Amino acid sequence: MQRERMGGLAGNQKGPLTTMTTEFTLAHASSMENDPQMVNAWWGPQLNALFGGLVVAAGAWLAWDSIPLWGVFLVAGGVAGFLIWKGRTIGLVWAWATLLLGIESLAWPIVTMVQVRSITMEPTDEQMGTILSAALTGLISAVFWITFSYGFFKRAGQPLVSSSTEATGSAPSIIRSGRPRRNK
Repeated sequence: MQRERMGGLAGNQKGPLTTMTTEFTLAHASSMENDPQMVNAWWGPQLNALFGGLVVAAGAWLAWDSIPLWGVFLVAGGVAGFLIWKGRTIGLVWAWATLLLGIESLAWPIVTMVQVRSITMEPTDEQMGTILSAALTGLISAVFWITFSYGFFKRAGQPLVSSSTEATGSAPSIIRSGRPRRNK
């Protein structure tokens, strides 16, 4: 009965079991690779570099509230220029932007300590709490952003997968149990 379902053979006939492999292909969401005019469209890397510059500048403004408004615009312009220079693709733009956010998060506790130290030689309990809060929050957010950046960089270095067998790197195999098969 089981042989009839699996291989289409009845009785004591012996023959190879047939297997069917199904390949999955990823459909391209856009034809940006084929049309050079689509790369220069408004959603391309340049616009994302501007957004990335704004995000990093907003992070700098939140971390260091003593930055004047012109300093925020200077940071946004400098970061956007860097992202346009280094980011050939949208993924690379955001990889660099999240890496810069991670570095910024690491620098935040250091800047907080320097600011407290410049105010007084002996910090109060409230200032020590501020330093501890900045250190813990800065460390946690730095780990998050740098890990996120690592994922973006790793993904930017890999080509698109065209089939399920290429994704695993091996051909599909038939799963067999450890027990020998009895013929009836």
